[in-house]
Amino acid sequence: MADETIGKTIAVAIGVCGVCSVLVSTAAVYLGPIQNANKTTDKKRNVLVAAGLAEEGERLNVEELFQQIDARWIDVDTGEFVDKKDIPAEAVDETTGAKNPEWSRAIDDDIAGIQRRARYRQVYFTRKGADVDRIILPVHGKGLWSTLYGFLALDPDTTTIESLAFYDHGETPGLGGEVDNPRWKASWVGKKAFDAAWKPAIRVVKGSAPAGTMHDVDGLSGATITGRGVQNLLWFWLGDEGYGPFLEKWRNQR
Repeated sequence: MADETIGKTIAVAIGVCGVCSVLVSTAAVYLGPIQNANKTTDKKRNVLVAAGLAEEGERLNVEELFQQIDARWIDVDTGEFVDKKDIPAEAVDETTGAKNPEWSRAIDDDIAGIQRRARYRQVYFTRKGADVDRIILPVHGKGLWSTLYGFLALDPDTTTIESLAFYDHGETPGLGGEVDNPRWKASWVGKKAFDAAWKPAIRVVKGSAPAGTMHDVDGLSGATITGRGVQNLLWFWLGDEGYGPFLEKWRNQR
């Protein structure tokens, strides 16, 4: 009798697990496209914020407003623009592309802590008339507890910072999470990303940045490692293994 009871219990447990597995799988199949669409919309929203075309939390028609953005693909290795149709389908997703050795490269000086970098990445432009008004570059790298994902917006001179904002991270609220603080983000505006020799020179200093400095930004109180991570990821993406070749070609062709 006891064996029969245990057997029935196991059978019921297996049945419940089976039903739950079917429900979860079905939900994943049907909700997957919706989740992907929401992810794409959220990314576009953050591009619009970096472009200065929207405020965080503002209600807006993302698709309509995004038509003002000129989105283009580049070969990060060469710095050249490429047509999306010439990019292998498996390399279009920058996250999975970075994991594929065929469409990514291991980083020699991995100061950003990302190990590999996708060969193809999408960059964005805003225009005033026929002239480019802002260059928006996706950036990411390690903080203290997480990988920070954001956008760096540069003036067409490629050195003046128009904005820096992170839209996804897991840093400690009140400490490293202060990368979201509007006052800290505003402190980046107008700073110079490069020195006179076009080497990355923007720095997150400990404490307050000296008055009048063009390369230093205030540190994050109690979050030195996160601040250093922000500096390092910017140095990487502005350097030779990041967008350096693209930015150099852009300057030469203006």
